[in-house]
Amino acid sequence: MASIRPATEADAKAILDLHVASIRAFGPERYRDEQVEAWATKPLGSAPYRESVRNEFEHIVVAEVNGQIAGFGRLDYGNAVVDAVYVHPDFARDGVGSALLSHLESKAAAKTIDSLSLRASLNAVPFYEQAGYERVETLSHETTGGVELACVEMTKNL
Repeated sequence: MASIRPATEADAKAILDLHVASIRAFGPERYRDEQVEAWATKPLGSAPYRESVRNEFEHIVVAEVNGQIAGFGRLDYGNAVVDAVYVHPDFARDGVGSALLSHLESKAAAKTIDSLSLRASLNAVPFYEQAGYERVETLSHETTGGVELACVEMTKNL
């Protein structure tokens, strides 16, 4: 079972590596190679993850399994948005993503947030639907180099 803890700045590089590995492993299920590569390109490196750790309006956590970072999640309190739930391919379908999402939802509820929204990649839509999120609309998300990815806006009442 995964244990969830707040991310630290020291985790930033591991989170970046996990994020890219997850995109490269699961992105090809629903996106073309050029889209996956643009999505996986992180020109700012690990800096955004360090910034999330310092940002009082965000909650970024990691899931650990046997001392290894197996996933990460990020919640934007100010906008009531789940910004990220990513699981390393080695730990996929073992409940890590569900544990992360449940943790983020609990943190949101503790802040008296009564509903959350998110933008799901096409490959993640079934995961979020299983967790009770409902589709609102399909949108286009611009990623690195102006490459566009279809994604689905979803919401859930807590």
